[in-house]
Amino acid sequence: MRSTSVERNTKETQISINIDLDGNGKYDIKTGVGFFDHMLTAFCVHSGIDLEINVTGDLEVDCHHTIEDTGIVLGKAIGEILNDKSGIARYGTAFIPMDEALGFCSLDISGRPFLVFNCEFTNEKIGQMDTQMVEEFFRAVAFNAGITLHLKAEYGKNDHHIAEALFKAFAHAFKQAIVKKDGLLSTKGVL
Repeated sequence: MRSTSVERNTKETQISINIDLDGNGKYDIKTGVGFFDHMLTAFCVHSGIDLEINVTGDLEVDCHHTIEDTGIVLGKAIGEILNDKSGIARYGTAFIPMDEALGFCSLDISGRPFLVFNCEFTNEKIGQMDTQMVEEFFRAVAFNAGITLHLKAEYGKNDHHIAEALFKAFAHAFKQAIVKKDGLLSTKGVL
């Protein structure tokens, strides 16, 4: 079973996550930030991962802690499941269109966290979610899961479509990378 449960409680957020990498895209997402819930739902459906997320955050301040901390906990859960990174394809790449927008993701589940995020948004918010939090979420996931992650909005005009294309591209690339394979894909023999 490639599944786990992780909780994290701070003065700013209380988060619990149940994740199954070998699920079928079932989800129960409650973060208190509607557009973020929509993006996490898209991630589940398009990656095939089962995910339950319950977050109580200091939304009276803003959405920053809720979204970044969710990324931290999700990243830790992924890192815990994939541990030494053996037995997976390791790499994934996807281009995903969303109407006029095109999102790109390429990733390496290597144990070496890095984020390249090349995306410009027009507006400060999409619903209740600050657009700058898209990058912060992916940084938190990448650094806590040990993923080298490249995301790029190739083009687009509608911020909702751009963000959704990136989340779906991440989902499809991640789905490729966690396909079960024998051994460890590394010339070093260790990551």
